[in-house]
Amino acid sequence: MLPGTLLPMISPETVDSRFKLDEKQAESLAQQFGTPLYVIDEAHFRHRIRRYIAAFQAAWPHSELTYASKANSTLGVLAIAASEGCLIDAASEGEFRAALAAGVPAGRCHLHGNNKSQKELAFAFENGIGQIVLDNFGEIELVADLAKSNPCPELVLRLAPGVDPVTHAKISTGQADTKFGFNLTDGAAEKALVRCLELGLPVVGFHCHVGSQLLDPEAQISGGELLAEFAARMLREHQFETRILNVGGGLGVHYTDSDNPMDVESYCQNLCAAIEQALQGTGLAPKLTQEPGRSLIAESGVTLYQVGVRKTVPSQKFGTRTYLAVDGGLSDNPRPVMYGSKYTVVPIRPSTEENQAFTISGKHCETDMLFEQVPLPADISEGDLVQVLCTGAYNSSMASNYNRYPRPCTALIRSSGEFALLQRQDTWDEMFTRESVPAGLQ
Repeated sequence: MLPGTLLPMISPETVDSRFKLDEKQAESLAQQFGTPLYVIDEAHFRHRIRRYIAAFQAAWPHSELTYASKANSTLGVLAIAASEGCLIDAASEGEFRAALAAGVPAGRCHLHGNNKSQKELAFAFENGIGQIVLDNFGEIELVADLAKSNPCPELVLRLAPGVDPVTHAKISTGQADTKFGFNLTDGAAEKALVRCLELGLPVVGFHCHVGSQLLDPEAQISGGELLAEFAARMLREHQFETRILNVGGGLGVHYTDSDNPMDVESYCQNLCAAIEQALQGTGLAPKLTQEPGRSLIAESGVTLYQVGVRKTVPSQKFGTRTYLAVDGGLSDNPRPVMYGSKYTVVPIRPSTEENQAFTISGKHCETDMLFEQVPLPADISEGDLVQVLCTGAYNSSMASNYNRYPRPCTALIRSSGEFALLQRQDTWDEMFTRESVPAGLQ
């Protein structure tokens, strides 16, 4: 374990590290796969993983990185993450099945979830999952029952440390008032550990995750510190030796030019230094785990759209507003509607025209406003391509068939520069294959 040295809390990532398509790539991809189109750059993604692993190991050599597959569970993405040494965090049976389908050994997977069913847990046991993160007391009893007739994977208790991060309320998970985990403040966490020990379950440590898109990482660092302090107290009071501390993910990314997340090297150093200080004198030397998802894959992806209708209308807010409708929208990126998320939009065609403010809307039967007051060349017109940066996370994984639109393709730019298909567009037959019209309705 390296001596921890706290760095300045604000150490922003000043370099724009987001992947961007050049004009030739964009036009070739649109011609080959159509639009809207998700694009992932393999070399960029691999670099992000390698940098995170190196930063983490420099701060805490006995460490391990787990990719949070909820960010993007496309099979090719999971295969790349696993090949770079990541374990896979699955938040459902479906995400676990995706990891298996991608060739990831079950023992390299972790199962999360705040309301796991007996069926989900049984599937995890039967397939030899490596770790289950326990979230509630009922789940402890379900796992104990399954363990009577099956080898039990290692178990980690998810704790709610009572930390309220600076992020959107809908992606904040570490506060006391949360559906996730065992609360530290009301004694539930200690009771959960005692119950597991009574049942003889193979608990190895503790987990917390305070939220996502954290541009100020102080909350995550505080969460890690509280986790370590709890581990120290459990050693004193229950002789429980913590072997794993999982401090979750949450480091923010550059959605817009004004976002300044802490660089991953400073983040890991500060996080590990706080944990080391909390463990000082205990003799505990646990493996540290982090679960980044967004911070690994988001900046490696873009979404490519084609511009359609251009329309200028009166606006109380702006005097006039000019809309650009693109050939996607709510069904391929619900985050602006859900969270008010903002993105950077970049034109593909070079232009000498000055920029004008446009509101980019989708084509769905909703307000479907994607990006408000985006600066784009004044001569942008129907048929032009635009790319939305930093869409590698929570776009493909949240996509739907709303208004019966097919979910887009995902294309991979290989490290060699060649294009490959990761996920094809839905077909019309697939869209209706789950449905039937009972006799007498037609």
